[in-house]
Amino acid sequence: MTIEELAYGIPVVSTIASGHIRSIDSNAAEAMPGVLGVLHHGNVGDLFRPAQGFEQNVRASETRPPFEDDVVYYYGQYIALILAETFEQGQAAAAQVKVTYDTSKPIVRMPANPVTDNPPAKKFSRGDTDTAFAQAAVKLDETYTTPVETHNPMEMHATIAVWKNGKFTLYESTQGVVNHHNTICQMLGMPLESVQVISPFVGSGFGCKLFPWPQSLMAAVAARHLDRPVKVSVPRNLMFTTVGHRPYTRQRMKLGATSDGKLVSLSHEVLTHTSMVDDYMENCTEPTGMLYSCPNISAIQHLVHLNVGTPTPMRGPGTTPGLFAIESAMDELAIKLNMDPLELRLKNYAETDEQEKKPFSSKHLRECYQTGAERFGWSKRTPGVGSMRDGNLVLGWGMATSTWPAFSGGAEVHVRLLKDGTARVSCGTQDIGTGTYTVFAQVVSEKTGLPMDKIKVVLGDSSLSPGPMSGGSAATASFLNGLAAACNAAVNMLIQVAIRTDKSPFQGADPKTLKMSAGCLHAADKSPDSGTPFPEILALRKLSGVDGKSNPPPAGGHQEKPSVSSHSFGAQFCEVAYDPGIVQFRVRRWLTVVDGGRIINPKAGGNQITGAVVMGIGMGLFEETIYDTRNGKPVNNNFADYLVATNKDIPKLECIFLNYPDLALNEYGARGIGEIGLTGVASALAMAIYHATGVRVRDLPITIDKLIASNDLKIA
Repeated sequence: MTIEELAYGIPVVSTIASGHIRSIDSNAAEAMPGVLGVLHHGNVGDLFRPAQGFEQNVRASETRPPFEDDVVYYYGQYIALILAETFEQGQAAAAQVKVTYDTSKPIVRMPANPVTDNPPAKKFSRGDTDTAFAQAAVKLDETYTTPVETHNPMEMHATIAVWKNGKFTLYESTQGVVNHHNTICQMLGMPLESVQVISPFVGSGFGCKLFPWPQSLMAAVAARHLDRPVKVSVPRNLMFTTVGHRPYTRQRMKLGATSDGKLVSLSHEVLTHTSMVDDYMENCTEPTGMLYSCPNISAIQHLVHLNVGTPTPMRGPGTTPGLFAIESAMDELAIKLNMDPLELRLKNYAETDEQEKKPFSSKHLRECYQTGAERFGWSKRTPGVGSMRDGNLVLGWGMATSTWPAFSGGAEVHVRLLKDGTARVSCGTQDIGTGTYTVFAQVVSEKTGLPMDKIKVVLGDSSLSPGPMSGGSAATASFLNGLAAACNAAVNMLIQVAIRTDKSPFQGADPKTLKMSAGCLHAADKSPDSGTPFPEILALRKLSGVDGKSNPPPAGGHQEKPSVSSHSFGAQFCEVAYDPGIVQFRVRRWLTVVDGGRIINPKAGGNQITGAVVMGIGMGLFEETIYDTRNGKPVNNNFADYLVATNKDIPKLECIFLNYPDLALNEYGARGIGEIGLTGVASALAMAIYHATGVRVRDLPITIDKLIASNDLKIA
């Protein structure tokens, strides 16, 4: 698709993290060739904040619209937008904008004793943890930290805004077209029918594309200002400031146990940061109350406001850093007890969700442990530090529990059976590379018997009926019921046409005796070969097609008070090889066993899990965003300095699905699996590296300098 007369918007961003804009001198920039204008807080006009927290499906990543005032809250904040004929002209002009500030000292790293929110962002408890801990035979009290991690999908953020006849069309990279549409309409102050959001395919997001960021709103405002299409893209360096990140966490774990390993007390205290303008909570305590059986549990989370951009969900938000602390603490407790870490987890296996006081909708974690241990060869593990070798290499083995909550919302899906023998299925959801198009086609094929190449799937457009966001491992589980219902409705409509049409071979038949398969309508007790292709039924009535649709999703998207607790579970097993001569280690082997409900597309599902493990290895060994305390700039805001796992860092990865359907969520029994593969990875790595080296690293990432600095390092 070619968009004529496309102009470009190039952001000008703050070079301080805290203060006020005293002046913006854009005269030199505006006089340069190709420059069409400069937008900033003095001329942008009225923009609004979204009604998130009050309305459903309305949420911006940063609630403050760009250029709302002259206050600077973080380095890299958008303070002006150059509009130009070409991208290069815009870049050249942006470099000529002169900005002066009244600055104040920023706080960009978590202080030792920070000022926290009051009341806390989250708090829950059961029993008396303080008393139980004091009386416990075996105690553990340790603090674990995870650094800021930055999303770095290969496809960055960009928006093309087209303004025509008083209406916007926004071409986006978004994980939620419906939310994006609703939110942008509110921030622009425009009715829903005046904006269309199109995102046919997303080249990965991992959470940073869940909710609109300022570049989307800036593109729209610029297009309306110029009365022509405008593209605003986010370069790699601004990915570190303007489109979110996983926030730093500091987590204190206090475990108390009996001498035979039964937990009697578990306390989880969490500090995470957020921005100066939004209260984003990284929900680290989500698994705390349900993962293990324990009578006394307390959890509390506090937010600390820093001069950084607003954090946002990153694959496995909350649970991933939360499990690093929980599972690392469990491993350290096992060492204190002189107990195998897998045995300790089985000793404290939770048969029900003790926090919610509900049964699990489906749980096969014990089988994950057993299957993984047998496949990995866990029984051959010797517990002593440095006791396992392969020649000159010291081997370390680690394991950890994985979990993720299972969400199921709803979707309004349309299916149309067409006179040319094809089917069209549509929904206002999107495909972020997880195979959503394929799953839609699979279900329609199963329900109608049509081959998949005869099915057209239409997604990624806000003008379609409402569908779920692709986040939280919820999309597939959310649209399956609606998709199945729409297919059934279309087939039932076809049956009604067949029994009420003159000269139809099924005229007057009992609809309960008919079914559709292999693209034919036929008697339920006979083969499809005996039936009639559905286009012939439509032709008898001179119809172009018949429709089926599901009911709209419930308000709020999720079941309000489910009677069961729904989670996916899994187990991670890994082997690292440590070379003491050069203090180097590598991950050599990885096995993940997942109880994630019925797996609709096993090949794509396996890719989801192994891809998540790759991210987890990056989290455990490499990733850390570092801010300059003087001005808040991320000093490693590029792929050269922000390290991620690459091919050479990745071992042989294996994934096993148990494949037990969870019918409490949908008729297919599917749960989301996009997040769970990342959970538990970093803690399994920490355990394996301790097993090999004797060094317990509680502050991610686990880097060579941290090993060398430890007096516990085994060098020989």
